[in-house]
Amino acid sequence: MKNTPLAPTQLYKPCNIGHLTFDSTTELEDIEITVGQERAMDAIKFGIRIHKNGYNIFAMAPAGTGTLTAVRQLVEHEASRQAIPSDWCYVHNFRQPATPLAIQLQAGQGKTFKADMEELIDELSVAIPIAFEGDGYRSRAGEIESQSRQREINEFSELRDSAANAHIMLSETPTGYSFTPATEENQEISPEEFNKLDKDKQHEIQQAIIGLQERLTQLLKKFPTWRKEAKRKLQALNRETAELAVNHSIDELIEKYAKQPAVLAYLQAVQKNIIDHVGDFIPHGEKMFPFMEMPQESDPFKRYRVNLMVDLSDKKSAPVIYEDHPNYSNLLGRIDHQAYMGSLVTDFTMIKPGDLHKANGGYLILDARKLLFQPYAWETLKRTLQAGEIRVESLERALSLISTSSLEPQPIPLNVKIILCGDPLIYYLLSEYDPDFHDLFKVAADFDRAVAREDASLNYARLLATIARNEKLRPLSQNAVARVIEHSSRMTGDAEKLLIHLRSIKDLLTEADYWAADNGHPHITNSDVQQAIDHKIHRLDKIREKLYENIHRGTVLIDTEGKVTGQINALSVLQLGEFSFGQPSRITATTRLGSGKVVDIERETELGGAIHSKGVLILSSFIAARYSRTSPFSIAASLVFEQSYGFVEGDSASLAELCAILSSIAQVPLRQDLAITGSVNQLGHVQPIGGVNEKIEGFFDICVKKGLTGTQGVIIPETNIKHLMLRWDVVHAAENHQFNIYAVATVDEALELLTGMEAGIANEQGIYPPESFNGQIAAQLQHFTMLKKDFDKKSEL
Repeated sequence: MKNTPLAPTQLYKPCNIGHLTFDSTTELEDIEITVGQERAMDAIKFGIRIHKNGYNIFAMAPAGTGTLTAVRQLVEHEASRQAIPSDWCYVHNFRQPATPLAIQLQAGQGKTFKADMEELIDELSVAIPIAFEGDGYRSRAGEIESQSRQREINEFSELRDSAANAHIMLSETPTGYSFTPATEENQEISPEEFNKLDKDKQHEIQQAIIGLQERLTQLLKKFPTWRKEAKRKLQALNRETAELAVNHSIDELIEKYAKQPAVLAYLQAVQKNIIDHVGDFIPHGEKMFPFMEMPQESDPFKRYRVNLMVDLSDKKSAPVIYEDHPNYSNLLGRIDHQAYMGSLVTDFTMIKPGDLHKANGGYLILDARKLLFQPYAWETLKRTLQAGEIRVESLERALSLISTSSLEPQPIPLNVKIILCGDPLIYYLLSEYDPDFHDLFKVAADFDRAVAREDASLNYARLLATIARNEKLRPLSQNAVARVIEHSSRMTGDAEKLLIHLRSIKDLLTEADYWAADNGHPHITNSDVQQAIDHKIHRLDKIREKLYENIHRGTVLIDTEGKVTGQINALSVLQLGEFSFGQPSRITATTRLGSGKVVDIERETELGGAIHSKGVLILSSFIAARYSRTSPFSIAASLVFEQSYGFVEGDSASLAELCAILSSIAQVPLRQDLAITGSVNQLGHVQPIGGVNEKIEGFFDICVKKGLTGTQGVIIPETNIKHLMLRWDVVHAAENHQFNIYAVATVDEALELLTGMEAGIANEQGIYPPESFNGQIAAQLQHFTMLKKDFDKKSEL
């Protein structure tokens, strides 16, 4: 019979102080926070160095593991070895104003080009008005206008003289021109006097007036043509004057950017547009001629400005951008609008860059969860990567929610490496449900929460030193480092592992630093670390305290002494936020004559999960296969978690349930001073479970409340021994033989501990010794079978 408890040395794996060859962490050098993450780091290096489409990276790690920091450090190091990408800017499209042009420039030239255009505008704003105010321009313009007016005056004078020779007066009226007869002294003849003239004279005058009116009509038809000619001459003069003022400044820029075709073409378009709209450079008050008096824009020079979208003049390497709020506009950019005269207006200067613009030619790091939470951000990112270009458009327009005209900026070619950081669950869900995911994110970097503890103490101490320095905390003493290492193993639930969840470590060190300051310690000591651990538990354990209080007061029934048939103490773990604790639960089983069915009351009431139901089915198969291979399985059994009013899930209680059923069948009582945890398979082997430390401590706390007897303890799977990192009070109780931890590999070993009987081994004929526990079960099942046969015979009669 195997009933020897585990040695205290098996319950806790202390840190070997001999491996920590320092007095405090001030003596230790910094270390990369990616210690133990070689697999993930290799994947990221591969992903950022392969320059092929689709080889973007998904870094899989739970929040708080330092993934983002590690990725940024690695990417920034890689980016420092790469050339600075291009600047990008938008300029006005003079042919199609609604489609601004994108111009690519060498890094740093975008800022220079923008300044050059601003300087050009300033120069022309001065040079053009001066040119048009000069004496030469005024003289020539005045001559053209004078000639045009003189021509009209001469023609009118000639017509007036012809009329005077015919004794007809030409006069101007509010409605036009009129001819009236006159005397030889050029006195107007009244209608009465005209009627007194003889008919021949009247006819002669009328014919003369008709002829003069025809000449006047022809003359008035010529005036618009003559004025157009004068206007064309003035426009030619204006163009000539503007070219003299503009060409010098523009030619300097054309020469400067002669090797850049896109800029050169734009400058030539600017030159033509300025000459065609030279009037915009002359203020209204200074305009001299009617042909220039046309409505002006509020800022006519805006169309010549440069909207610098990407300025890398201050960069020394490829950009690395992290976006904390990856919504549609922040990723893709946006087109702003301005209220004007009761409406919203926009232009190319209101195009704002997004993260894809800023990271173009470099790296963009995003939080996958935040990205997926933003409406249409994920689909937009995929579409942009697939198209290989950044197309700025409003979300409303992209979704066809509006049909108003707007800007359609020329797309910018995209060359960026995307690194998504997120929980592994997000990666697997996207892999399963998004057919585009693996086409775009071919590299998975899988970060681990824990690393092997063996021979890692010194590197872990360097990690603690690095975190303490980065967070400006006190250095840790040697014993403090040892305590953190031990607690790190406890947080992983594995004595052979160390936690590398940086947020948890940083929080522990921050709180220990607070207590060190409160205690007046220059260094963080062992007691400061323990105080931080204890205080955090105290902040979170109110519910545990209430549950244990109910057990102690008898409200929740848990026995820690005596023996009861068909009743056993099982152990479960409750997880409440960052705090988890063990909770003992009473399981009872009843058996009777039946048809071989084990009723799981939790499942029947829909309070049991699928895994729990699976465990019950496995144990029922085990009982039937072991004890009723050659005869009917003629029992009915019922299982229930007593005083359980919530959902039950998991199979870690299947060993306890099996022992309770077998106890009820054999009518052999089970020890109530022992609690048990473990799952079982169909062959009777005990399998490991999670939360073993919390489960043991949970029953220990109940026993302490009720009083330790020295016989109390917990039965755990043998395969869970390597996970034990129990509290010191539990270890001390085990050292003093006040509390015992037993490890079992089979159901029989557990039954021997719970009943104090030999389990018994079947002989070659499959018969168990009658005095053994298995023998009594076999006998009882045989009795049930006989009763079933007698019952069936009576039913047939």
